[in-house]
Amino acid sequence: MKLLITSGGTSEKIDQVRSITNHSTGKLGALIAESFLARGDQVTLVTTQSAGKPASHPNLTIQIIKNVQDLLETMQPLVKTHDVLIHSMAVSDYTPIYMAGFDQITASQDLTEFLNKTNVQGKISSQDDYQVLFLKQTPKIISQVKKWNPNIRLIGFKLLVEVSKEKLLAVARASLVKNQAEIIVANDLDHISNHQHHAYLVKQDSVIEAITKEEIAQLLLTHIHAKDNL
Repeated sequence: MKLLITSGGTSEKIDQVRSITNHSTGKLGALIAESFLARGDQVTLVTTQSAGKPASHPNLTIQIIKNVQDLLETMQPLVKTHDVLIHSMAVSDYTPIYMAGFDQITASQDLTEFLNKTNVQGKISSQDDYQVLFLKQTPKIISQVKKWNPNIRLIGFKLLVEVSKEKLLAVARASLVKNQAEIIVANDLDHISNHQHHAYLVKQDSVIEAITKEEIAQLLLTHIHAKDNL
């Protein structure tokens, strides 16, 4: 079986020395990849330079990306050639388009003028006491997957912060339906640490609870191979 796994967190550039990123370590994605490699599957891991990675393996291919645009261009052809996608990467929801000094903003009659600008400096000046950063929404890559390959088996992830179990499961179920996934792994950041990764594997007709990264990886392995043998 050919699996495509994404892990780590994208980084969106503000200028040549600054960026917006997130705290994803890629440890869970690496662990999931190791589990399938141990089963004998072929794994393509799309990840970031700083994310955790499995040890070298004959069935493992690693592709490094930086930002959402890289991810989009890398994933589209890969989705078409793999059987399963486990999309655990923390993908940036927004990317910077322009940073302006506060004086520029207050002097403007129409803030939309800044939406068509780009920063041309290698490093934006740090002389101003305040800067205003304009952000643009990035493409929702998970929503494109079934358009690229209607037959791929999709496992998605949803991370929220400080929400009730009911809210977390409701959001996961909505994503499950919208993106035609088999499972959405629903997490709350408050319940993730070095020793714990409390999550719910939300399916169409059931919910399975997991407490650790190892348990999540094993449950996904069991699910994928159980359905593959039907």
